[in-house]
Amino acid sequence: MKHIFEPVKMNHIEMKNRLVRSATWEGIANPDGSVTKEAYEIYEELAKGGVGAIITGFTSVALHDYYFGGMMRLCDDMLIPQYQKLVDIIHSEGCPVITQLALGAYYREAGGRYKQVEPDDMTVNEIRLVIQQFVDAAIRAEKAGFDGVQIHAAHFFFLSRFISPAVNHRADEYGGSTENRSRILIEIMEGIRKDAPSLHITVKINSSDFTYGGLDEKESLAICTLLDQAGIDSIEVSGNGTSVGGIKAHKNEGYFAPFAAKVAEEVSCPVIVVGGFRALDTMEAVLNQSRIELISLSRPLLREPNLPNKMNSDPSVVSKCVSCNACYSSPSHRCIFRGRDEA
Repeated sequence: MKHIFEPVKMNHIEMKNRLVRSATWEGIANPDGSVTKEAYEIYEELAKGGVGAIITGFTSVALHDYYFGGMMRLCDDMLIPQYQKLVDIIHSEGCPVITQLALGAYYREAGGRYKQVEPDDMTVNEIRLVIQQFVDAAIRAEKAGFDGVQIHAAHFFFLSRFISPAVNHRADEYGGSTENRSRILIEIMEGIRKDAPSLHITVKINSSDFTYGGLDEKESLAICTLLDQAGIDSIEVSGNGTSVGGIKAHKNEGYFAPFAAKVAEEVSCPVIVVGGFRALDTMEAVLNQSRIELISLSRPLLREPNLPNKMNSDPSVVSKCVSCNACYSSPSHRCIFRGRDEA
């Protein structure tokens, strides 16, 4: 039997329980990607709340990534001390931390301006530049003391678009077949393994793009298998358009769990699943009715960063998150109910 509140070990990482804080957008970093006081406070609160591991929010590997503002970045060695401070804050609470490495979009410089370029129009050298940006960011993460990195290949950001047949129509070694479109992920992973060998390397991937002609469950499963064969340390299953409304405890939780269970049957690495979990008994049922190893939470920890501690003390506790998604339009991606009903 697997239990949420038991220690678990994965490659290069040890956790006090099976709960992971899934990467959650804050949008509060400075333009150069430097860490703000508010971010330090958010992560300290999460670490004190009892989660087994934290995956930090979207962290761009490039300075000239203009997909949206407020992104944390690991694009310059000058930023390492700030991220080391963030790691130290989280580690002081006995919590390992993984940084989510991502790219919103690729931008090409021309005449002093930067223009977004889709995968079909990128040169092979530009693709290799992106791969190196991910590897370089991972090296900085290792120097800052992070326990791992997550390659963000979900939610239709750059890597998610690159591996999607709805977007990538290339006819070279980076397009066409599933294997070719996945090559960029494999090469990023292999580069990180070579140059930052102490890191746990995980990937976040869509179960489906939920887009006409996009990645479906069959192909997502094939990509997960390729990543597993190449040596990925873990896989987090998500999906495009992730935050389903109207989630209620014991009613409609864990909407990506059925597909994640299929992945877990086909791969040897641990599988993490996110998506609509609200009750401890539901989470443990998913763990024990499948080979899924870990559960990750996002919105519930926005409302209650200390939810893991609450559940550990009282297994009958369920998340107060009502899945209203108002956090998307609130400052710092905060729950609008925080402070109104704190226990």
